[in-house]
Amino acid sequence: MDEQNLNRTFARYMSLNILGMLGMSGYILADTFFVSSRLGSDGLAALNLAISVFGFINGLGMMLGIGGATRYAICKAREDDHEANASFTLSLVAGIVAGVVLVAFGLLFSRPLAGLLGAEERILPMCAVYLRTVFLFAPFFILNHILVAFVRNDGSPKLAMTAMLVGSLSNIVLDYLFLYPLNMGIFGAALATGTAPIIGIAISSIHIFSGRSRFKAVPTGLSLRKMAAVAGLGIAAFINEFSSGITLVVFNLLVMHAAGTIGVAAYGVVANLALVVLSVFTGIAQGSQPLLSHAYGMQDLDVVRRVYHKALLLASALGLLALAAALLFPSQLVSLFNSEGNAALQAIAEPGLRLYFIGFLFVGFNFVAAALLGATEQASASFRVSFFRGCLGIVPAACLFAFLFGMTGIWLAFPAVELVTLFLSVRLGRRALAGVALPGEESLAL
Repeated sequence: MDEQNLNRTFARYMSLNILGMLGMSGYILADTFFVSSRLGSDGLAALNLAISVFGFINGLGMMLGIGGATRYAICKAREDDHEANASFTLSLVAGIVAGVVLVAFGLLFSRPLAGLLGAEERILPMCAVYLRTVFLFAPFFILNHILVAFVRNDGSPKLAMTAMLVGSLSNIVLDYLFLYPLNMGIFGAALATGTAPIIGIAISSIHIFSGRSRFKAVPTGLSLRKMAAVAGLGIAAFINEFSSGITLVVFNLLVMHAAGTIGVAAYGVVANLALVVLSVFTGIAQGSQPLLSHAYGMQDLDVVRRVYHKALLLASALGLLALAAALLFPSQLVSLFNSEGNAALQAIAEPGLRLYFIGFLFVGFNFVAAALLGATEQASASFRVSFFRGCLGIVPAACLFAFLFGMTGIWLAFPAVELVTLFLSVRLGRRALAGVALPGEESLAL
């Protein structure tokens, strides 16, 4: 592919996926804004504790969607239509099963889970209601991610973006309707969020019912090995999303111990602003994945390298922009979610925002490196990058830094771990670009 066509295609996929992921981050951001405005710091604290489950639910959907779609794109490039369609079938079946299991879990264990996440006294009932409602909609969150990933990899990134954006806009409208005129409390916020993926599924389905779809469900063996092969290619997406939930849980417990409910509310402000920025990097990773997978399937390592370097450059620029915003406008950003004008919340969140956002100098590189490894069928390497930054590194670092430096240490744990992960990403990324897995030992053939 010549440079002009590559630049045009890259810009199209990047812009559409970043916009789409920003739209999806509106699920959480709209809830945070309306809940803080309507229900105050107690509602915000309850929401921040419950919101960690989104990392797990969305992570499952992205793992199955991106994993299956990555395999689909590679098989299509190799003109293996049956294996391409088998990837869609496996993702769909696994998504439905996972969704049903999560519904049952939510009905049975929402209140104990709320307590486990740190909810106490007056915020416990609100947290449990939000959790139960979100779990009821888990199948739709998962299927929405699967359809969006396949539509994107089937040559329709604009429709995929539309599905994400319209779903998010509907969430904002419904948040206002359910929390203000209908006065439904935190249940209304959860209901609005759960309705959004249903709208996204309806829009993505246009690709199928219009006859433009090149993927379809086909008879295939539903073995655990095949499902693991598909899921393995999307494991980085799962870890990246799930780690957001892990980070929320660990940080909430540490902050609750260090600064109480107001501290949790302050961390909720910073965490939700961070989720918006993380959605940008997720958009870059997901936008580059179809291009990387197709080039890999065509055995064109030159295009793989060029797409990877363009994605890194874009991620670096946007990371600098995010940090600059946190350094220059912390008061204004925090005030957006501090409707009560709580001075204690403001005093905790403002310095936290400045310190926490240092991590975005490194996050983009780590996301893009994990996307490269997954898109080129190096599942275990992709897993190592994502697992270290999301679980193995952040949990002990947060606990250690909190013990040594209090709240300041909690804020600094995130950038410290992302910086360490950067060195691992550089090494594994260079191996991938050297062609060690084209085709390689870690290929997960179905």
